[in-house]
Amino acid sequence: MALADADIAFATDLFSELGKISIRKMFGGMCLYLDGAVFALMSSDGTLYLKSKGNIVTELADDGATQFHNMPYWSIPEAALDDPQEACTLARRTIASLT
Repeated sequence: MALADADIAFATDLFSELGKISIRKMFGGMCLYLDGAVFALMSSDGTLYLKSKGNIVTELADDGATQFHNMPYWSIPEAALDDPQEACTLARRTIASLT
């Protein structure tokens, strides 16, 4: 199943505070880019994941996040999905974990 336009709008709105977000649809889902680099993805079922490495992965897992297959993407905790400021703070932290 492909993502609905509403799913795409939700994700781009959620992270709009980060700056200019671009997307690329693929495999029924999409990747989200900030400044040309992938920082998140949304699977075809509408689950939103942040690309993460290092210590933040443990924090995400402790908050109930699940890993996307065998890749370095972890689902966003429910509370952050309801709060764009919290989602952007978390995204900034996960983006920092990639460098």
